[in-house]
Amino acid sequence: MEGGGFVAASKVSIYEGRVTAFVICTCLIAASGGLLFGYDLGISGGVTSMEPFLKKFFPSVLEQQSKASQTENQYCKFDSQLLTLFTSSLYLAALVASFFASIVTRIFGRKISMLAGAVAFLIGSILNGVSMNIGVLIFGRLLLGVGVGFANQSVPVYLSEMAPASIRGALNIGFQMAVTIGILAAGLINYGTAKIEGGWGWRLSLVLAVVPAVVMTAGSYLLPDTPNSILERGQPEKARQMLQKVRGTQHVDAEFQDLLDATEAAKKVEQPWTSILQPRYRPQLVICILIPFFQQLTGINVVMFYAPVLFKTLGFGDDASLMSAVISGIVNVLATMVSIYSVDKFGRRVLFLEGGAQMFIFQIAIGTMIAVRFGVNGDGELSRWDANTLLLFICAYVAAFAWSWGPLGWLVPSEICPLEIRSAGQGINVAVNMIFTFIIGQVFLSMLCHMKFGLFFFFAGFVVIMTVFVYYFLPETKNVPIEEINQVWKQHWFWGKYIPDEALIGLSRNDEGRDT
Repeated sequence: MEGGGFVAASKVSIYEGRVTAFVICTCLIAASGGLLFGYDLGISGGVTSMEPFLKKFFPSVLEQQSKASQTENQYCKFDSQLLTLFTSSLYLAALVASFFASIVTRIFGRKISMLAGAVAFLIGSILNGVSMNIGVLIFGRLLLGVGVGFANQSVPVYLSEMAPASIRGALNIGFQMAVTIGILAAGLINYGTAKIEGGWGWRLSLVLAVVPAVVMTAGSYLLPDTPNSILERGQPEKARQMLQKVRGTQHVDAEFQDLLDATEAAKKVEQPWTSILQPRYRPQLVICILIPFFQQLTGINVVMFYAPVLFKTLGFGDDASLMSAVISGIVNVLATMVSIYSVDKFGRRVLFLEGGAQMFIFQIAIGTMIAVRFGVNGDGELSRWDANTLLLFICAYVAAFAWSWGPLGWLVPSEICPLEIRSAGQGINVAVNMIFTFIIGQVFLSMLCHMKFGLFFFFAGFVVIMTVFVYYFLPETKNVPIEEINQVWKQHWFWGKYIPDEALIGLSRNDEGRDT
């Protein structure tokens, strides 16, 4: 049995046009939406490891940390459901917001959805920075979640629709690059603000989230909407003009016809949320559920939004834990660049498979090293050599995620759905991503306390499952126009039976020898 499946090049349209400066600029501006998600991922873990922040909002955690230090149990220093609620409440709000974002994205366009998310994130950032009690703090987090839900729903779709097929992967991964830059910036800011005398540095860390929010607000206001979205809202001439501008040529008849065909198909679907449950959309539904599910079960959030807490728990000092988080953040950014370079050259499947194998190896290495040094009881410490080795293993794991499941977890779901269910598909992608981010965020510290080093073996097991799934069930989509992705599904050994012939947009022209 062959794994994955590939689409024959002769069956796919090759549109006229070139990579224009206009499309590069618009995609870079849109991708800045990833800064919202990334900054919060990085900032929350650092802030929750700062003693002044814990003293003001979570004094019970400090008391528990002191008791853990007396018993030398390194696994249970931070096991607090209230503390994890501070981090994970954002993702619960993002889950709910993603459903509303799907409706806004479809009816009013991708641009309006991005703008709404940016404004919500801006207000939430201000509230977090000035909060004097836990209620205001959590409410601010919920608004941040609304911003993340809207941005994560609309930005990847915007990028996939704007980008030419030949570099769609690279431009879409600009979103993940912005996420990694946000994480790195947050790590550097936490490292600096933790040293501020007077104990108010955590406020600066939280309020500086207004910077990516302002960037996103201004950017989304200035951006044009995608030709797909303009056409979807009944403005064909404006959509054609935008397509000509995006592609840098007046000769866009073939691509515009495919967009028209896709729009006509979309008009027949009044309820995309129920339509996506039909058998003809089974491949897209399954992928939009399992890809974000698997992405969170890689265990990456154990490292990313709890990096300083994790490093501190494993025996790194306060400064060392924050600096270690910065180092892993730098690796994250550099490895994402690898993905940008290779995703359209080697394809999605190669990166998924290699990244899965590498993550498995180093998760086992991390779990084994922690088991040897701390055992079941959590009694032990790390030598300087041990700490550096553990950091090296974690960086190797982060690198594998950053060029595989990190960016591809957002790219693939955003490019595989036909127009009529695209907003619903991306809404499901974001919702599943956020609900499992919430669950992992809420239970991770407790899992670490109870499962100990076995937690890393737990996630390694899921990495094996997801890598096998990709090998057999995910076809290659590189260089395939977004409105012709159904041809890939039709030729797949398993999914082909679900795709009706009338769903193959552009196939009749290709069979006549035009546009190929």
